[in-house]
Amino acid sequence: QPEQTPKRPHDEDDDDFDTESSHGKRGGGDEKIKRMRRIAEAKESAHYGKQGGGSTASAGTSSFEFDPELTEEERLNILKYVENEEADGDVLDEQGLKKLILVFEKRNLKNQEMRIKFADSPEKFMDSEVELHTVIQELKGVATVPDLYPLLVELHGLHSLLELLAHQNTDIAVAVVDLLQEVTDVDILGESREGAEALIEALRKEQICALLVQNLERLNEQVKEEADGVHNTLAIVENLTEIDSEFVKEAAEQGLLAWLLKRLRGKTPFDPNKLYCSEILSILIQTENDNRLQLGSLDGVDVLLQQLAVYKRHDPGSNEEQEYMQNMFNCLCSALMARENRDRFLCGEGLQLMNLMLREKKMSRNGSLKVLDHAMAGQDGRDNCNKFVEILGLRTIFPLFMKTPKRNKQRLISADEHEEHVASVIASMLRNCKGTHRQRMLAKFVENDHEKVDRLLELHLKYLAKVEAIDKEIDQQAKDPSIDEDEEAENNYIKRLTGGLFTLQRIDYILLEVSATADTVKQRVLQILNLRGASMKTIRSIMREYAGNLGDGDTDWREQEQTHILSLVDRF
Repeated sequence: QPEQTPKRPHDEDDDDFDTESSHGKRGGGDEKIKRMRRIAEAKESAHYGKQGGGSTASAGTSSFEFDPELTEEERLNILKYVENEEADGDVLDEQGLKKLILVFEKRNLKNQEMRIKFADSPEKFMDSEVELHTVIQELKGVATVPDLYPLLVELHGLHSLLELLAHQNTDIAVAVVDLLQEVTDVDILGESREGAEALIEALRKEQICALLVQNLERLNEQVKEEADGVHNTLAIVENLTEIDSEFVKEAAEQGLLAWLLKRLRGKTPFDPNKLYCSEILSILIQTENDNRLQLGSLDGVDVLLQQLAVYKRHDPGSNEEQEYMQNMFNCLCSALMARENRDRFLCGEGLQLMNLMLREKKMSRNGSLKVLDHAMAGQDGRDNCNKFVEILGLRTIFPLFMKTPKRNKQRLISADEHEEHVASVIASMLRNCKGTHRQRMLAKFVENDHEKVDRLLELHLKYLAKVEAIDKEIDQQAKDPSIDEDEEAENNYIKRLTGGLFTLQRIDYILLEVSATADTVKQRVLQILNLRGASMKTIRSIMREYAGNLGDGDTDWREQEQTHILSLVDRF
């Protein structure tokens, strides 16, 4: 899962003084204003003390200074004010929330009446709108006390708030989104299980995702406040999917997937919201196959390819844009896990784009290698494998196999990952290509005095050493009595796979396939193994283990694959 985007600070934090004067009295809503005032007052009082000659302390040389001219006494004064601030701030209680919801309902009703009564003269209902906006801001206090969430739901406060997402004035809808984003904050919900359950249940009943999408449709991101509203809406979705994975499917069904693709499809310049959209899209299709199929039916594969095509000849302009590009590659890899999307990828000339990216040697090279690996793997990758040979992809992939590019600041992938993907792509092509395409593949291993076979064995020995080191580590680790033997064996196998066994299996599979078709290749393999003091027995045992651990997919395919691998092992 992509790393979480740090949540954007709310605008009120910057404009506290302005908003207070424009909204009239805020009530006890904004703690930050009080804090800022206290600091200002403390500075002032300390300043008067200094003018009157009351301050005798020498200027503090402590590293914790607010201002170069502050003395130690002034600093302590300010700290005292800030520490006392907590005691003064009223924490919302049950009674306070009931009153607040009552005020909110009254102002909401008054605003509706005024809007109907003076539909054509906005200046007459403007005051009631400002009052409504203010009370919504005050309701943010409930986000600090999640134990009150069941009461908020019970008193229909949440229902009324969600209705306001459709308010004619987008400022009101954006204020509600802002409030919801704070209320659904994962850390806050973690403090009260009962509160979290009540809130999630109520939001699910109200079809929160559908309401948010309807509001997104009308927000204009050219207006800063509304662009923030979009960002906060996406934050709500991220919070909900983190708390309850069922929301992943619900959000897509209720129109969010379609909205995200529409938002990404546009030729709009890169901005933080575009980055956030790519992250939410990645979350929606990472684990849910129905969402992948829906993405395919909405032309999502084309949208992803169009967005990535920009990076064929140009590197991203900033770290954020680099993250966006990686998210788009991740989305494409997730999408390709559904068979139907592989055909769409093939028809949309995805292979040609990835091949060009590999040749251009830009930052996008690493992502394209990963996508090719996903597009060609398994039996569903057959058409893509044959097409890749047709578009002269062998000329691109084998130089990468022969020489791993050096990792520098701009290449975001380690040498091991690079070798893993290249070996996977070649292994998939050897398994899936038939006829002349396969002949062209095999000819590559004989040309130039078997240089590719030499490279295969070099990689075999490199990864064998890695796996042996991991095996040694596993033998030395203490047994955990709480884990049964099967689970321990599985954990150890996964540890070995991530430590290099996966790549080793791919390399040895290529060795077996190529050795089975040409005697000269087999002789070369034996010659090098003897030179390096390695044995064929190791390769055979690795491949037997691989055949025994094939995935849980289609049983017919698994049996076929096992038979094929074991027959190669016997011939070897």
